[in-house]
Amino acid sequence: MRRNSNSKKVWSSDGGRLCPSCGKPKAQCECWEKQSQSVDKSGDGIVRVSRETKGRKGKGVTVITGLRLNEKDLKALAKELKKKCGAGGTVSDRNIEIQGDVRDRLLDLLTKKGYKVKRVGG
Repeated sequence: MRRNSNSKKVWSSDGGRLCPSCGKPKAQCECWEKQSQSVDKSGDGIVRVSRETKGRKGKGVTVITGLRLNEKDLKALAKELKKKCGAGGTVSDRNIEIQGDVRDRLLDLLTKKGYKVKRVGG
């Protein structure tokens, strides 16, 4: 059976997770490290703090967008903010989500860290 040169390996049990760019296991991939260390330069440099409830069964989360940090620094900042707010949270799509309505506290913390911060929404 002849294999198409454009085909990619879809799943393999021996390598774990595969890099979407090169198809190698993520432990052996160099482009994965480059992607996680890249900094998003798009945007206007203003960090926006808002509250969302969509898709969360009425539970509100505070979302921080517009941070120009790489993945590693973003996770470190999220960990620090969660600890200061006493709440859980996550990093998704270059945004930090903190559980609960802690916008005022986050505005103060981010301003002290030197970010230009705006409160978005009500």
